[in-house]
Amino acid sequence: MEYSEILRRLKAMANPEAIAGMARFGIATTNTYGVSVPALRKMAKEAGTDHALAQRLWASGIHEARILAALVDDLSLVTERQMEDWVQVFDSWDVCDLCCSNLFDRTRFAHQKAVEWGQRESEFVKRAGFVLMAALAVHDKAAPDELFLSFLPVIKTESVDERNYVKKAVNWALRQIGKRNANLNRAAVQAAQEIKKIDSRSARWIASDALRELTSVPVQGRLNRTIK
Repeated sequence: MEYSEILRRLKAMANPEAIAGMARFGIATTNTYGVSVPALRKMAKEAGTDHALAQRLWASGIHEARILAALVDDLSLVTERQMEDWVQVFDSWDVCDLCCSNLFDRTRFAHQKAVEWGQRESEFVKRAGFVLMAALAVHDKAAPDELFLSFLPVIKTESVDERNYVKKAVNWALRQIGKRNANLNRAAVQAAQEIKKIDSRSARWIASDALRELTSVPVQGRLNRTIK
């Protein structure tokens, strides 16, 4: 599918009511058509993998086109420079999360950027770091426990960030790491218990919410069955 055809179809699918709904969920509505993610995934399948197309879609600055860029890009051609360029202009949590969990987490730079970005100051760059941690915990089946254990000190340090998009991503990363296997569950629970003692509303919320899930009967039951 050609770049011009994609833009034409996005415009034709514009939905003002959906844009209003996006705003209620904290999604940026600048240069937005209100096209749903399922519809974008369908378009991405039609377009196929195309690195050059992804670059043009991203450069357009259109909200949905940037999501499509992450869905059609060729991860083998994604460079560290591209990742840095894209993350610097993240302006909405959905673009951040979809890029990180559909493309960036599968690149050879993912582990490095998770730690680097998690310690940056910019709100969406920092969020991207923790979304990468969460996505890697789910998608990188071959990664050793040591990788995820190395994320926990960053999670603990940054748990004091009160910004909503950051603290929710920190919490997400901690929970996903703790659900990966029994060993990481114990480590994540211990980290959460330490975080809970920090004098910070954000840290206490992150820890309490994570502990609620990580020590729950469903999670513990699944992990025990996996061991057996």
